[in-house]
Amino acid sequence: MKKALIIISIVILALLVIVIALPFLIDANQFKPTLETDLSAALGRSVSIGNIQLAIFSGGVTIDNVSIADDPAFSHAPFLQASKLTAGVALMPLIFSKQLRVRSFTVTNPQVALLRSASGAWNFSNLGGAAAKQPTASSANVSSNFSVQELKIANGTITIGTIGPGGKTQSYQNVNFEASNLSYTSQFPFQLSAVTPGSGKVTVDGKAGPIDPSDASLTPLDAKIGVENLDLALTGFVAPSAGFGGLIDFNATLSSDGKQMTSKGTIKADKAKLVAGGSAATVPVNVIYSATYDLKAQSGSLQQGDVSVGKAVSHLTGTFDTAGTSTSVQMKLAGQGMSVPDLEGILPAVGVALPPGASLQTGTLDANLAINGPVDKLVITGPIKLANAKLAGFNLGSQLGALASFAGIGRSGSSATEIQTLSADIRVDPSGTSAQNLNLVVPSIGSITGNGNVSPAGQLNCQMVAKLSAAGNPVGSVTSAISSFTGGSNSQSGGIPFKITGTTAHPVFVPDVSGALKNIVKGGAGSSSNAASAASGIVGGLFGKKKSQ
Repeated sequence: MKKALIIISIVILALLVIVIALPFLIDANQFKPTLETDLSAALGRSVSIGNIQLAIFSGGVTIDNVSIADDPAFSHAPFLQASKLTAGVALMPLIFSKQLRVRSFTVTNPQVALLRSASGAWNFSNLGGAAAKQPTASSANVSSNFSVQELKIANGTITIGTIGPGGKTQSYQNVNFEASNLSYTSQFPFQLSAVTPGSGKVTVDGKAGPIDPSDASLTPLDAKIGVENLDLALTGFVAPSAGFGGLIDFNATLSSDGKQMTSKGTIKADKAKLVAGGSAATVPVNVIYSATYDLKAQSGSLQQGDVSVGKAVSHLTGTFDTAGTSTSVQMKLAGQGMSVPDLEGILPAVGVALPPGASLQTGTLDANLAINGPVDKLVITGPIKLANAKLAGFNLGSQLGALASFAGIGRSGSSATEIQTLSADIRVDPSGTSAQNLNLVVPSIGSITGNGNVSPAGQLNCQMVAKLSAAGNPVGSVTSAISSFTGGSNSQSGGIPFKITGTTAHPVFVPDVSGALKNIVKGGAGSSSNAASAASGIVGGLFGKKKSQ
């Protein structure tokens, strides 16, 4: 027994001596050509590596300056560069037969470029494709035999974007990725985390595989994704001129069979900005969605898009297309009876600022809007209708100058405007916002009709006609007489023409002398300079000085 223990001790001592001596006896760089060849064959890309050092106690080798070439159709720069790669190897084959069998990879400080063409192909789509096609005897069966028990990426930088005219890219820092049992024949678990521009965070946890040997981007996938504090304006995928902005939280599940992907989840947007010239919304926008996406066609449909701002809920549905350098949409947004006080906080995001001190206290909004075009050049059209609203802190009658006095408007001292209805056909595009067929009914005033435009900078340019209500008004006969002189009665096509300039926050009401002149001429008052003087005197007197709030 004692003799056996002595023999065992000698064997252990001999093995320790061998292990200690191996780094000096084995030149790990002799495996460099084999490793480069095997990796190149497996990935279908040229792979180059630097110095190889044997790390015997950790059971692997450390490789400096690893570089994997990109698909030349995308870029001549490397697809991946890393300062160091640690490869875990099987020690027994290495010691006794000098065979290098790689078990795991840990890539430190890599820089990876993920690029998409206008046709939708990714530069990683054909990774492993050469091996799968088996063009040479040396790469035969590589796809079926190739596997990695563990892959880690530590502190990486990933650049994601599109190539071609108008293509955009953005970089994500502190990327960490872990996956195990990667192969072309089975599913494998993975985890990913990254920091987005603006210090947001992305996490993905799920399973993928088997890897599609012909197109890695079509690999089946089941995962949960979480995004926190993503700054939309800093993603690099939306042109600054579009005006989009906000901080996004996103939680969803993704499931793909390699042909079609389904996704369900929630989106929360804080400080949203939706148009150029808009400012941050003061309330969050929440979305519950469900969508499908065809990976080959690069198009999908949104079956559910419940958009809520407070208690105001609208429904967004339609299709989208990601082919090309910019995603385009064809969607409908419909909402009925939406609470206007809840929507008030979103008005700055669409470029509307209420006058100082004003607020919407009651009312409902109906909207039926079409949303079409590239996401950075959206065109939104359709009718809206506001009903039974109260605008506190702003008296519209007081803005109409002497016209209000003639009609007996504003004498109650009220600081609010009661709006019975406000309807218009709106259009929002990169050139600004327009409202056609605008019809405003204010019981204390009458009705105001016309067309208006708001520039991306928030400037107003509105051509309006006021038709004052004479019913029950002791001075209604005066108003009717004025209206008749300027072209007809209030109940017909005539009225008092005026313009609104300034901004939505500081509107300026200006008498429309040329409009009054046209009405006078139309009403038979003549077309001479006397008619112009009459129009100027009447309309100017009605408004007095320009009024602004």
